[in-house]
Amino acid sequence: MKLLLAFLSLALGILAESYQTGNATFYNPALPGWHSDPSCIRRDDTFFCVTSTFIAFPGLPVYASKDLRNWRLISHVWNRESQLPGVSWNTTQQQQGMYAATIREHKGEIYVVCEYLGLSQGIIGVLFKTKDPFNDAAWSDPVTFSPKKIDPDLFWDDDGTLYVATQGIILQKLDMETGELSQPPISLWNGTGGVWPEGPHIYKKDGYYYLLIAEGGTAEDHSITMARSRKLTGPYEAYAGNPVLTARGTQRYFQTVGHGDLFTDKAGNWWGMCLATRSGPAYEIYPMGREAVLFPVTWEEGEWPVMQTIEGRMSGWPTMPPPNRRIPGDGPFVADPDSYDFEAGSSIPKNLIHWRVPAEGAFKISKKGLQVTPSRANLTGTPFGNVETSGQRGLSFIARRQTDTLFTYSVDLVSKPKNANEEAGVSVFLTQVNHLDLGVVQLPPTKPSEEPQLAFRFRVTSDNVPIAVPEPHIVPVPAAWKQSNLRLQISTSNNVTYEFSAMKAGHPESAIKMGTASAQLVSGGNGTFVGSLVGAYATCNGAGKGVDCPRGEPAVFSRWRYTGKGQQISINEVV
Repeated sequence: MKLLLAFLSLALGILAESYQTGNATFYNPALPGWHSDPSCIRRDDTFFCVTSTFIAFPGLPVYASKDLRNWRLISHVWNRESQLPGVSWNTTQQQQGMYAATIREHKGEIYVVCEYLGLSQGIIGVLFKTKDPFNDAAWSDPVTFSPKKIDPDLFWDDDGTLYVATQGIILQKLDMETGELSQPPISLWNGTGGVWPEGPHIYKKDGYYYLLIAEGGTAEDHSITMARSRKLTGPYEAYAGNPVLTARGTQRYFQTVGHGDLFTDKAGNWWGMCLATRSGPAYEIYPMGREAVLFPVTWEEGEWPVMQTIEGRMSGWPTMPPPNRRIPGDGPFVADPDSYDFEAGSSIPKNLIHWRVPAEGAFKISKKGLQVTPSRANLTGTPFGNVETSGQRGLSFIARRQTDTLFTYSVDLVSKPKNANEEAGVSVFLTQVNHLDLGVVQLPPTKPSEEPQLAFRFRVTSDNVPIAVPEPHIVPVPAAWKQSNLRLQISTSNNVTYEFSAMKAGHPESAIKMGTASAQLVSGGNGTFVGSLVGAYATCNGAGKGVDCPRGEPAVFSRWRYTGKGQQISINEVV
């Protein structure tokens, strides 16, 4: 109740400030947690945004909002294996898959274009469409094409011709029925000299074709730059004030600002959404990775756009749409807590995702709760190329994005591992080589005279991070708890440390502190493009044959809870 009253007080304060100053106040990130490379449009009075997902599945989430503050997850564009059969299971690296998408509307249909990286045959371009973005099933199977570069844009010129611009920056016509690309590509502009000119978007305004791109790499030198031309094919004149938006060379809390998109509200005001990282200039601790931030844009007729610097607390247009959560759909709002009991007959909540397409039937809701069939691969897996234990055929892992600096996440384990080396637990997961785990594991006896031991085990896997990795910590499950549900919990009391604890479900006073870990262990490393997930897993840690564990019972989870308790919006401020 105290948390609710504090939230209401903050919300009323924001509204009061808006009326007093004439400008609307809002907070960044607009889409907290891992939401990189945002692209956005408006249809009537509703805004829609899509973000990158790499190998996470379902992929390419679409969020809708009436007010630019409350964003509801309404669907995933890539939501079924049959749309791209076999593609996920043939992807070996951790940051391949669905790179930066673009969302656009044309003649009553909404299109999302993206490119899938990491296959032996090269990049696969994918063009999806729907008339109903609120429905997963309404997203089409993709028209595929064969681009040479990443980050596709969609632009329909006045004559109806569809163009795709990609990294480079190059332009090609795209046949939306056959996927044929015109040849040769037309070179438009190579940016201002920063590395990796990419993420292009084309807008036609006041007789000019404006080209917005990202350049400078994806870290501290990231930026947005622009050029324009009277002709689509150029030549393009660079803006003398480039970059139009960046945080490079500053002490701001929001760093890596870049890769954006522009759109208007119903009143005709311009807005932008881009990615940023809450790391401060040290750029060391940022477990949520690249998040989506909102900013107002002033764009006078015939002029270049002026974009407001990214901060945690922003001042928007006085006519910013008023607070409004009347968005259809059954998905959660991105900033809302999770409270899932996995009752029989319910479906898996929309915001829960996997690392690659999971094995068929691995997740099922029964009378007992969420059943998870253990995967032979654990969260780390073995060296890739061995599909049986690498995790390529799907990890038995289900998670949600960490969307808050301060949070508590817990889940109850209903069934206990019974086979040797079988394990079920919770994880803060960045990639398969960067994750923090607390599991309940059936440890095999080390001597013939010993019995198997059911134990809590805290352990950390973290490669390519310049700090020490905590040692594993094992505590036997108390005998009095073995017939009860076990609660596993992850929490943060500050922005740099995760705390792991185990307890008898319903008895927080019984909590055993299992370990702490620095958030730097899941910041960057081998997951510079992604952000941390928190969720539950089940594995037999390599036992069995092929891709299957020894026959046994699935892990069963119930009472899934995630509650955000604070967002850091500057180096010294949490709201």
